[in-house]
Amino acid sequence: MSLQEEIIARFGVKPAIDPDQEIGRRVDFLKAHVKQAGARGLLIAITCETDSAVAAALCKRAADSLTEEQGSTFMVVGVLQPYGEEPELEACYAMAQALGLGHIIETNTEDAVNEMALESEFGLKSMGIHQHLSRGGKERVKARTRRIMQGALAGELNLLVASADQAAKAAAGMSGDETWGGANVRPLASLTGSQVLQLAGILGIPTDAAAKPEAYAGFLGAGVSLEQWSLYLEGGTLPDASLQRLEEQYRRTLHMQAPPPGI
Repeated sequence: MSLQEEIIARFGVKPAIDPDQEIGRRVDFLKAHVKQAGARGLLIAITCETDSAVAAALCKRAADSLTEEQGSTFMVVGVLQPYGEEPELEACYAMAQALGLGHIIETNTEDAVNEMALESEFGLKSMGIHQHLSRGGKERVKARTRRIMQGALAGELNLLVASADQAAKAAAGMSGDETWGGANVRPLASLTGSQVLQLAGILGIPTDAAAKPEAYAGFLGAGVSLEQWSLYLEGGTLPDASLQRLEEQYRRTLHMQAPPPGI
């Protein structure tokens, strides 16, 4: 088995999908887990990216279906988590409203993130290291702070936390916190970026969200675009140079793609 075949099997990606069928499968998946957990619904972070919009739309369908079947109300809570003032926040609110989410919560992470960064810097100083937290370090704090807030809200409301993680990002090592950092369900886990876009078309995701360029612009510093990752995971062929960079990225980020190993 080639490394490509091994990675495809690991993430369960199909070379082609029937979008309508996949929507049904994933809605059923969400419903089953909500019922199994005895939860009141789902919570999902809203980021204005297509992945987030599609995952939120699936959550909404699942909650609506459960409400109809069970005769009691199941909800979807969309959480917006800006760091300070972010210009796209208004667009994220508009997207959440267009998806029909009945509950939208905003939790600004700036104060919490900055406090943790400061405490980290004090810790480094005690070792004789006088520096600010690196950019990458602070981004990790931001990601995990958002997850902590989502978990706190979901716990109080008896909701499952849904992730917008998808296969191309996970295989590229860009979804470590999504994979083991607090999400309860991952309804897009076996889809590539291009397949998520197919679902977006069927679900009627707002055009602005589906067209948002940074959602599928690739990965900073990796030299491999999300489009290339999607093609690879769907069994396609890449030029040798791109293939080498992609598979090297996969090997380098294996530790970020699964729960920490134990013994």
